[in-house]
Amino acid sequence: MTPTDISAHFSPIFSDIRERSSVAETFIDRDLYRVYVATLWSNVVLSPAEVGLEEEDLPELHDILLDEMSAALGAKETLHDLFQFISGKGGERAMAEARLTQSHKDLLQYFSSMILDPEGHKRFMDDIRDQQNP
Repeated sequence: MTPTDISAHFSPIFSDIRERSSVAETFIDRDLYRVYVATLWSNVVLSPAEVGLEEEDLPELHDILLDEMSAALGAKETLHDLFQFISGKGGERAMAEARLTQSHKDLLQYFSSMILDPEGHKRFMDDIRDQQNP
């Protein structure tokens, strides 16, 4: 997909995220917005084909997502910043306020560990595999 195609394909999703996290017409609950964006990214990375993307489209979507976040939040944030928020007290509070299920929280925490500590995450996953296949 071209960058223009990806942007057009995700435009309704970005609009929905903004609408769902809006407190008033011009105000966005920044924390709730971050939860929704983290959920979007996690799901797309897990199954890009389910949303009509190829794995090689992910870097382009990443850049488009950062631009969308910047426009909505008014400041540049990286996905690292986003998942650092998710794994902190603010993220815990936002996920509780959003009434996420435990499996949804687990998904976001899983992605946080992959992004914030990729080496530790790899060791953790290797330990799990070793326990399953002694």
